[in-house]
Amino acid sequence: MVRGVAEIGPGLITGAADDDPSGISTYSTAGAQFGYSMLWTTLFSVPLMASVQIMCARIGLVSGRGLASVLRRHYPIWVVWSACLLLLVANTVNIAADLGGMADALMLLTGVRSIWFHCFFAVAIIVLLVFSSYRAMARAFKWLTLVLLAYVGAAVLAHPRWYDVLRATVVPSITFDRAHLMIVVAILGTTISPYLFFWQAAQEVEDRKPSATRVPSRPTALPSALAVARRDTILGMFFSNAIAFFIMLTTGATLFAAGGRDILSAQDAAAALRPLAGRGAALLFTLGLVGTGMLGVPVLAGSTAYAIAEAGGWVGGMDERPRQATKFYGIIAAGMLLGMALQHVGVGGFRLLFWAAVVNGMLAPPLIVLILLVCNNRSVMGEHVNGRWLNGLGFVTAIVMSAAAVAVLAAW
Repeated sequence: MVRGVAEIGPGLITGAADDDPSGISTYSTAGAQFGYSMLWTTLFSVPLMASVQIMCARIGLVSGRGLASVLRRHYPIWVVWSACLLLLVANTVNIAADLGGMADALMLLTGVRSIWFHCFFAVAIIVLLVFSSYRAMARAFKWLTLVLLAYVGAAVLAHPRWYDVLRATVVPSITFDRAHLMIVVAILGTTISPYLFFWQAAQEVEDRKPSATRVPSRPTALPSALAVARRDTILGMFFSNAIAFFIMLTTGATLFAAGGRDILSAQDAAAALRPLAGRGAALLFTLGLVGTGMLGVPVLAGSTAYAIAEAGGWVGGMDERPRQATKFYGIIAAGMLLGMALQHVGVGGFRLLFWAAVVNGMLAPPLIVLILLVCNNRSVMGEHVNGRWLNGLGFVTAIVMSAAAVAVLAAW
């Protein structure tokens, strides 16, 4: 039992970080607008999401390098920098939206102006990432994943009709009108996000890296480490989608049922829940929003820093001292401060999320193709190249995400 808990790491943290405030906004809107009819997407996306993240974990473990570093060594440098630039834009926009969601949620609880919470969260996260060790950060993130269970409690307090829930989960409801199509695209875009690709590969490398104060948490033997990473990643992706399921369930059972479907953010959903599901459900929903932000925003900022530092061949990593990795930590600080600034230049949160979805939708398909190429390249993976199942699921994911990107552009 203790060994099993110790093996939990990058996969679970990556999955939980996917349920950040901007993701919660998407899932809340899906439930509020369409009730239970979008629940099937959480089941459908699990194997797609898991296949890509398992490939990223394998790249990190086998090569001993992050995703951008591997791409830099084997593909044209303009490809790597183009991907990093798009990632920087999308992540900065997501950081801005997430900081805004966290601050507005606490404003609902305290009445204190949200600008103070923007500053507090931005500074706190910069300090955490710059001055904390990887091991301390990973331990804190593991505990923060428990915050997501608040959404399970909120769903129970919403008193859903469980037979209808089960039916909507296993029997897809597919409608090809613009509104339904766009929410499916939004769910896929927020679930299979490029920043998770870079983060997981980098964390697998960090997790096996010994230092003066710790030993690797992964088994030394590579086959054992790959098996552990596969289990950890599948658990993380299932957990991520289960939480998305309960968020949709909560707003579907309350806001949709009451006809209150016009929400633009997770904090709107939290405010609307109070008179419908009670103060307890609204409080759990709000606390979950803040907790997931404290997990999701560091992952967004960290994934950008890992990608750009690897692309540039710079020193980087959460165990590096600030003096030794100035550029790495500078990227983290710049991303956080730019995200905070975007909240104060008149750009609305919902518009920010739309543009982030556009950028992520454009970046995900070619990145998935590159990941597939790397995972079938024997000069990188040796005998650990992809099997048929991973190749098949990865190929399907690339097609689905390409269709989503086309749909976003068509709607725009």
